[in-house]
Amino acid sequence: MKPQRILLAVAAAWLLGAGAYAQERTIVVASTTSTEQSGLFGHLLPAFEKDAGIKVRVVALGTGQALDTGRRGDADVVFVHDKTAEEKFVADGYGVERKEVMYNDFVLVGPKSDPAKVAGKDILDGLRRIAALDAAARPPFVSRGDKSGTHAAELRYWKAAGVDLDKIKGAWYRDTGSGMGPALNAAAAMNAYVLADRGTWLAFKNRGELSILVEGDTKLFNQYGVILVNPARHPHVKKDDGQKFIDWVVSPVGQKNIADYKIGGEQLFFPNAGR
Repeated sequence: MKPQRILLAVAAAWLLGAGAYAQERTIVVASTTSTEQSGLFGHLLPAFEKDAGIKVRVVALGTGQALDTGRRGDADVVFVHDKTAEEKFVADGYGVERKEVMYNDFVLVGPKSDPAKVAGKDILDGLRRIAALDAAARPPFVSRGDKSGTHAAELRYWKAAGVDLDKIKGAWYRDTGSGMGPALNAAAAMNAYVLADRGTWLAFKNRGELSILVEGDTKLFNQYGVILVNPARHPHVKKDDGQKFIDWVVSPVGQKNIADYKIGGEQLFFPNAGR
């Protein structure tokens, strides 16, 4: 083949490849660290991408940061777990509609020796027991401190327990500003108490001497919602493809995929769209 023809063939192949790349459909989903670090998205997204032909790029942050990402228009969809903050996001015009997707629960994890004697089914009593100990003898408590849904829940529980956290904070309270996985790693290293979502805990391998100490309290219910970022505020939002993702996760197919995700035979998330 003559050099000119080779160059033309290469150019044509490049243009075809560039055209295919340009046509690839991709959306950005700002979500929580728990959906990613639990392994749910690794299970869920390939099924969606196969069904819809749309690639999903996940930006995993705490819920507060994920909603901020949506407010800036840097995501097409937010998939988070702080109902009050989600409803405000929609009311303020940043999101189109909130739909419930699934739930799991929070658990209070801590050292098996349980120095504060928190074990049981009452999260508020457990936190009061930690706070009641002398400051010098108080065992470490790891907080995510990242404005995530888990962090917001933790702060609500301290307040509901009647504990003025700002007043009693000290070296025992470790505000990490990190995602759920790193927070659990810190707790394992320090043999500390930490509030975790059950899904990430079940996927977490570096447990050390930690175990679940408080579970089963109805206050520990943890609901997840999904919201399309408002294209009226951010015209570049991929409205149609973002809505296809939302419609899929709340559809019978998407809900079954969520229910099918298990670790060691234990289901991590429980679909409840439309209930």
